[in-house]
Amino acid sequence: MRFWWFMFACDMLIPFLMIACGRMLWKHPPGSANMVYGYRTKRSMRNADTWRFAQEYCGRLWWKIGWIMLGLSALVHLPFYRSSQETIGWFGAALCTVQCVVMVVSVLPTESALKKKFPDNDRRV
Repeated sequence: MRFWWFMFACDMLIPFLMIACGRMLWKHPPGSANMVYGYRTKRSMRNADTWRFAQEYCGRLWWKIGWIMLGLSALVHLPFYRSSQETIGWFGAALCTVQCVVMVVSVLPTESALKKKFPDNDRRV
């Protein structure tokens, strides 16, 4: 049972980080484009407007996705409470992988929104 609690805590880390980082990017974005902190892609770092828009958009997206993943991850862990350590371990690893994929794939809607908002030469639509 201790292993289940350990894996449960580990699998809650990514959703909690997405919620916290998303809130931070959304409400307190970095002031200017930098290579240390923030949503950093070639398109988002073109100018101050694209930078600000990307931070807020990605932040809101991560915040929403984080809450959804937190609830779903907690719910899908419950049936494995009395399972073997091997089963819990494999399930925890699979869940963590899915969470990482969701986090990385969130780049696609952000880049799409940037492309729609700033279609050519960074002029806002």
